[in-house]
Order: sequence, then C-alpha cells, then structure tokens
Amino acid sequence: MSNPSDPRMEGPQPGESHKERVDRELTELLQGLRVAVTGVQVLFAFLLTVPFSPGFQRVDTLGRWLFFIALMGAALASVCFITPAAQHRLLFRSGLKERMLHTGNGLGIAGAAFLAVAMTSAVALVAETVIGGWQFILFGGLIGLSAAWLWFIQPLTHLYRSKDVK
Repeated sequence: MSNPSDPRMEGPQPGESHKERVDRELTELLQGLRVAVTGVQVLFAFLLTVPFSPGFQRVDTLGRWLFFIALMGAALASVCFITPAAQHRLLFRSGLKERMLHTGNGLGIAGAAFLAVAMTSAVALVAETVIGGWQFILFGGLIGLSAAWLWFIQPLTHLYRSKDVK
C-alpha cells in the first residue's frame, strides 16, 4: 500500500505517461473531494433546517449573523467541492483533464476555507446560544484556528521546509 506522505509518490510513477499521471491525479483529487463533500453536505443540510426550528425565534441578532455566515460558508464549500465532478462530466473527452485538475485543486482549497468558516460560525452560534456571553469567541476561535493550522498552515510549512531540503 502506498504512503501519501512518501515524497516518491509525488510526480510521475515509473513507467507512467503524462496522460496516466494526470488521470491518476484527477482520480485522487475527486476521491479526496468526495470525502470532504459528505461532511459539508451534512452540515449544510442541518443548517437549512435550523430557521424552521421553534427555538430559532429566540436567537439574537449576533446568532442570526453567525447562522447566516455558517450557511453561506457551507453553501460555498458545497459549490467548490462539487464543481470538479460537474466539470469533469461536462468536459468529458475534451482533452482538458490537466486544466480540470488544476482548477479542481484550487476549488478544493477554496472549499476547505469556506468549510472552515462554516464550521467556525456554526460552533460559535451554538456556543453563543447555549452558553451566552463572550465565551463563544473562544470555542469558535478554537475551531477556526485548528482548521487554519491543520488544513493550511501545517501543510504549507511542510511544503516550505521540503523545498529547503531539496
């Protein structure tokens, strides 16, 4: 079984043509997005039901803004994560797989950023509603900082350090 963190797995594999590499990388991208889209769809579906709950009427103005930011973040993350699959269907056999790969990678990163915003806002909303006071900032901030570190800063740090090693 291959190890994704193995630097030998990046780039073309032995005997792999450019077309085979693009095909493999596009398949890997679509597999990764498939995992992310499931999570964002659950969050988005939940958020779509919230305003119709009886208790939503008691949510204050700040809570409504947090809800709306979470809803928009989840919607935009969904759009970003689903776009590569939709484009793959529309551009099938067009010879644009490499373009789709680069576009899909950028959309995956944007989708992760929107998902981080949605999760941060949703947790802040729940904390603000359940606990009240200013503490919701801590809990929302914890989620936002965790996502920023694990999804963006840490991988970029590894990328930067690996370029220094080469």
